[in-house]
This record gives sequence, structure tokens and C-alpha cells, in this order.
Amino acid sequence: MVHPFNERPVNPLPPVVAALFIVIVGTEVVLSLGARGLVGGPGAVGWRLDALERFAFSSQVFRWMLDTGQWPIEHVIRFLSYPFVHGSFTHALFAGVMLLALGKMVGETLGNLAVLVVFVAASVAGGLAYGALVDTSQPLFGAFPPVYGLIGAFTYLLWLKLGELGAQQIRAFSLIGFLLGLQLVFGLLFGGGPDWIADLAGFVAGFAVATLLIPGGWARLRSRLRRD
Repeated sequence: MVHPFNERPVNPLPPVVAALFIVIVGTEVVLSLGARGLVGGPGAVGWRLDALERFAFSSQVFRWMLDTGQWPIEHVIRFLSYPFVHGSFTHALFAGVMLLALGKMVGETLGNLAVLVVFVAASVAGGLAYGALVDTSQPLFGAFPPVYGLIGAFTYLLWLKLGELGAQQIRAFSLIGFLLGLQLVFGLLFGGGPDWIADLAGFVAGFAVATLLIPGGWARLRSRLRRD
């Protein structure tokens, strides 16, 4: 028997979630300190702009690659690098907190590898959707598309759980509905960019990947859709 005083008050984070969080926050700390002149000297003030130019996803660069058939690695890597660069400390903090919460829930159920697969798939899907549907000079950056991918995976897990309990499975989509509605309100009040397209694509990718990671998940989803 495990003595209650020996139990951990908080369940440990899945290692891959902790690693992603450290990279996101660590990058932001360096950029923020540089912007304030606390590290790196005078040139560090421009580190964030340089990082955005080098690592953010650009729909115009993506379309250039499609048109020319050239896929240089310094541009292809943008599909995976843009989630680790943010516009401000607050931007990174919100994304990091959501990553911890959702990554923990998904990781405890599906495992570390699944979290990484969802994160990568949602990042790539977000970039593809943004590049294909948005013609703008505004770059895509920040971890929200892969975070929405984790929301998609969590939604599928909740969808399965509600089905086992005999509850209305449509309730599983209440979180994504609330977040997209919140984005719409903020966009109307303060103005917003087209990055919600990447977020939605990330959600769809995360939901789809989760159905493949759970044995029999796709068959159950297809059977349910046929009954509806």
C-alpha cells in the first residue's frame, strides 16, 4: 500500500508536453530579454523580428514554392517552426498554458508519442490551410494551431466517453464552439487576422489523428456517422 504522504500532490506532466512547453517559453524568454536589452547587446532588440522573418509561416512563400516547384529546407521547416515563435510574452504564455492543460489530458490517455504526432500533424495542417486559403503578407506564428490540434484530440476522447455513458456526444464539441465564438467576438471588437483558419485546420487534424491512434477509433466514428 502506498502511504498517502508519499503520493505526489500533482500528477507529473508527460515528458513531451513539458519539453514542448520549455522550448516555447524558453524561446520567448530569450526574445523578451533581448527586446529589453538585458541580453545580447544592442542587436538583440531585433531578435523577435528576425525570428519571425526566418521561422514564421508565410502563405506567399508557400505559394511561391508551389508555383516554382522548389522546396528549400529553410522554407519547408516553417511548417514546424512557426509554433515556437510568438508575437509577445502574453501570446506565448496563453499558448503555453493551454498546451500544458490539453497536452496533459491527451498524453495521459494516448501517451507521449501521440501528443507529438498530434502537435506535428496540426502544425502542418494549419500551415497548409493558411497557405492554401489565405493570400496575405501577414505571417502565421504561435502555437495555437497545434494547441487546437490537442483540443481536437481531446474532443474525440470526450466524444467516445460520452458515447460510453449514453450521453449526447455533440456536447464534446462545446469547447471548440466556445473558443471559436470567443475568437469571433474578439475579432469583431478589436480586429483579427485570418489565423483562425489555421486554428480550425489544426483542430480537424487533431481530431482525425486521434481516431487513428485509438484502435478501432475510425471504425467507431464511421459507424456512428452512418447511424446519424
